[in-house]
Amino acid sequence: MDENIKETSSIGVVKISDEVVSVVAGLAADEIEGIEGMNSGITSGISQILGGKKNPSKGVKVTVTEDNASIDLYVVVRYGVKIPEVCEKVQKNVMKTVETITGLKVSTVNIYVQNVVIYKSESKENTEQREN
Repeated sequence: MDENIKETSSIGVVKISDEVVSVVAGLAADEIEGIEGMNSGITSGISQILGGKKNPSKGVKVTVTEDNASIDLYVVVRYGVKIPEVCEKVQKNVMKTVETITGLKVSTVNIYVQNVVIYKSESKENTEQREN
C-alpha cells in the first residue's frame, strides 16, 4: 500500500494512503443519483458475493503525486438517466469531497461508464407505456 506524505510539522508527519483516497472517491461517487455502483471486473464481483462486503474503493483507481491526485472511476449507471449530466455531477462531487477530506488537489476525475442497469419493474412500466 502506497503512502503519501501529506504534511510535516513539528509534531510529526501525516500520511494518507492511496486506498483512503480511493474509498473517499468511491463513496462520493455513490452519493450521486443515477449511479448504481462501481465496476472493476468479474473477480471483485465474485468476491463481493462470496464475502458479502461492499468495497467502496472497487472501481476506483487513484494516482497520487506529491499533493496532487488523478482519479479514474469505473461506474454503472441506471437506465434512463442523462449520462453526461450524471458524470459531471460525479466529477464535481468527487473532486470537492476528496479535496475537502484529504487536502489533496485533484487534477482530474475521469469517468468510464462500464454498464447500464435496467430494473425489471422499470422495463415493464416502459413496455406498458409504449403499448398505450
